[in-house]
Amino acid sequence: MTTPRLYDEFADWWPAMSAPADYAEEAALFRRTLEAAVDAPLGTLLELGSGGGHTASHLKDGLDLTLVEPSAGMRARSEALNPECAHADGDMRTVRLGRTFDAVLVHDAVAYLTTGAELSAAMETAFVHCRPGGAALFVPDDTLESFAPGTSSGGEDLGERSMRYLAWTFPPAPGTTSFRTVYAYLMKEGDGPVRCERDEHELGLFPRAEWLERLGAAGFDARAVPFEHSTFEEGTAREMFVGVRG
Repeated sequence: MTTPRLYDEFADWWPAMSAPADYAEEAALFRRTLEAAVDAPLGTLLELGSGGGHTASHLKDGLDLTLVEPSAGMRARSEALNPECAHADGDMRTVRLGRTFDAVLVHDAVAYLTTGAELSAAMETAFVHCRPGGAALFVPDDTLESFAPGTSSGGEDLGERSMRYLAWTFPPAPGTTSFRTVYAYLMKEGDGPVRCERDEHELGLFPRAEWLERLGAAGFDARAVPFEHSTFEEGTAREMFVGVRG
């Protein structure tokens, strides 16, 4: 799995691409979903692929969070934003921390798993870190049923740094489980010139039934729940996947 430039050389620009405040609504949904799934009050949470810690910044109040992220640059961003949380270097497919949690969250970093074997490996990681009666929540950007190619844009002004991006998402090739999104980043510091950088992300795409089947094979009691957000276009039908460990 090749690391996109955003998570390596451009990690310091992440807050100017996607501000922490933008994650409040979905973080609240994730918390409610996990609280409803576990069999006791939610106290400890493991996030796999925690990135720059923007989701965690809205979950850490009242929870003991452990954040696992393989990118040193993104992990440094999270450590600055969430100094009260434990951080660990690790890959969601292979990391083993030697303890269990009330819940495990795998947000959109799961999209970088591009084969069924990788997806199953991450689900096994979630299972071994989830206590009996606990739950795991997987939040892919899309399933095969909800995916649509197209373009999107965004960016933020953050102090002396400003960033804008254009993302162009291509359809998957027939018979594959992945697709490409190519980004153009426009980046400006202070009164300096605007520079443009290119980045390419390879992302996985799996049907709804496969998500549920693989979660069940990992040992979870699996179900799909709606993923609703105020920014989604009307008629958008996205789902999250909950696994409860018996």
